[in-house]
Amino acid sequence: MDTKANILLIYTGGTIGMIKDFETGTLRNFNFKDLLKHIPELKLLDCTIATTSFKQPIDSSNMNPGYWADIATIIEERYEDFDGFVVLHGSDTMSYTASALSFMLENLSKPVVFTGSQLPIGDLRTDAKENLITSIQIAALREKGHSKIAEVCLYFEYKLYRANRTTKINAEHFEAFASLNYPALIESGVNLVINNEALYRPNRRKKLRVHKAMESNILLVKMFPGIDETTISHLFSYPEIKGLVLETYGSGNVTNEQWFISALKRLIAKGIPVINVTQCSGGSVAMGMYETSIELKRMGVISAKDCTTEAAIAKLMYLLGQKVSPKSFKTIFETSLRGEMI
Repeated sequence: MDTKANILLIYTGGTIGMIKDFETGTLRNFNFKDLLKHIPELKLLDCTIATTSFKQPIDSSNMNPGYWADIATIIEERYEDFDGFVVLHGSDTMSYTASALSFMLENLSKPVVFTGSQLPIGDLRTDAKENLITSIQIAALREKGHSKIAEVCLYFEYKLYRANRTTKINAEHFEAFASLNYPALIESGVNLVINNEALYRPNRRKKLRVHKAMESNILLVKMFPGIDETTISHLFSYPEIKGLVLETYGSGNVTNEQWFISALKRLIAKGIPVINVTQCSGGSVAMGMYETSIELKRMGVISAKDCTTEAAIAKLMYLLGQKVSPKSFKTIFETSLRGEMI
């Protein structure tokens, strides 16, 4: 029989870790060691819970690759001591961080569940308790001596998603996240309903490898009708640029005016990878389907397929950080590494 799972709760900041001062109405971080005082229901869970926190919890709008490395380091250092990890994070950039961690943690064979909330724990109508309790419960799931979930996930409002398939879609509703190109891994109702077919299958014989070098000198450019030559030439001439993510129309289309095509060709000639990701919430890039994307395919623009923008950015940062050679960059990017694309 399996022993109780040990779960580490990592607090980075965000609404979930705040309580309201009822006299002033302002929000403040509470001491995570006092968690049980705020959520006594955690005592009912069949696992042991330890907590750790960023020394200075941050608003997720201030999240950056340095903090991603801090989260990865905590998991790396405590990996053998715990069966699962729950990362509490502000919802605004949660999909970016969780996508990045999926690439940084190679050969992960334990759950890393990101969660947060739209309302603070101390609020009467908070979603924080359910999100936190169920995330811990999911992280503690065991089967045949192993963790049932073995990937980086995101849990919010009764659904567990593969993290690198998520995007934040709503700033006000409790159902803040969506995964339009990949089904939910678990749905929480009266029981936890697990979609076994959708779960990532790791090679458990391989040892965890943690990659902390992420290249952030990249550019994200969203196409819009009226984008002009002056703007593009200014952006593309940034001397430190190491990679470009183009958020294109529909299935990967851009203007095929010569000035734009030439600007892209100049970048690619310098060995700078150009990633084509759709700005649609769901669906996939399929270069060559329309005349406005044939030229992209010919010049060697890389397809992000059905990736989210968040995952495409994280993957680009990761592969550049790994110093992947320009010759094999396209092939590796267009291959699913952590279940982030078809």
